[in-house]
Amino acid sequence: MTFSRYPTAQLAAVVVVLTGVFISAVSPGRATGAEPTNTRAIERGQRIVSAGHSFHMFVPALLARMAADADIEGHQQTARQSIGGSYVHQHWNRADDQNVVKQSLKTGEVDVLTLSPIYLPDDGIENFTRLALETNPDIRITLQEFWLPFDVYAPDYKKSRPQPVDRNSRTAADLREIYAPYFASMDEHVRELNKKFDKQVLYVVPAGQATILLREKILAGEAPGLEQQNDLFRDAIGHGTPPLQALVAYCHYAVIYRRSPEGLPIPAILDAKTYGEHAEALNRLLQQLAWQAAREHPLSGVK
Repeated sequence: MTFSRYPTAQLAAVVVVLTGVFISAVSPGRATGAEPTNTRAIERGQRIVSAGHSFHMFVPALLARMAADADIEGHQQTARQSIGGSYVHQHWNRADDQNVVKQSLKTGEVDVLTLSPIYLPDDGIENFTRLALETNPDIRITLQEFWLPFDVYAPDYKKSRPQPVDRNSRTAADLREIYAPYFASMDEHVRELNKKFDKQVLYVVPAGQATILLREKILAGEAPGLEQQNDLFRDAIGHGTPPLQALVAYCHYAVIYRRSPEGLPIPAILDAKTYGEHAEALNRLLQQLAWQAAREHPLSGVK
């Protein structure tokens, strides 16, 4: 991989309000009861296990490169388990002799487990959390928000496939309204489980919130190299193009290491052949938005 460097930039925080209800990941406030209390930056490389679907499993390789570029020693992706279109409970129910997630957690040598649920609740999350805490009471488990398949809130989309949507037709207000129930369900589930386990063990990676921020930038004509919202998606369901993949990986970096990704080199997936003179500015924007989303989400563990 080849990389180039650029100066660090900063971006002001934004508070988004919808019909009197805060969308949690873009609210600077901290509600009581289930929010992370330890928000110090992580200096030591983390041993990570990942389980998820195609909206998540590109993250481990990108994250490893980011950790190396940040001179974080000891970062390890010790195991990964991929099931297409999977709920977390599908990973939990995989046969024990084939379940690398369970096998890894039982060793007690995992610092972070990254999961990518679809819609919630999902009892696989609680099952993995209980198992993980048995061998490592200090483990952190991250749940990646996703960008909604087909751009609609449809928990039964696997049974009744929504009609493909023209994402370019969405306004910022449309996006906030569509995503609000999904974000609320994620936050509620995380708070309930943290309360049940009597500690902050589960954290939210606000990839969905960051995606909305990026789409708003595209709508405003402020996303270098991106002309339309559809530039972020490869197909109707919403598999991400390189800019969206990089944004999501930066969100994971921010939450796992509690550090800003600003100033990291351009990842190879944002190659100059495709993004040309816009590559550096686009990469800088993705880093800023990931850090903004992480800092403003009350359940990210980032301050």
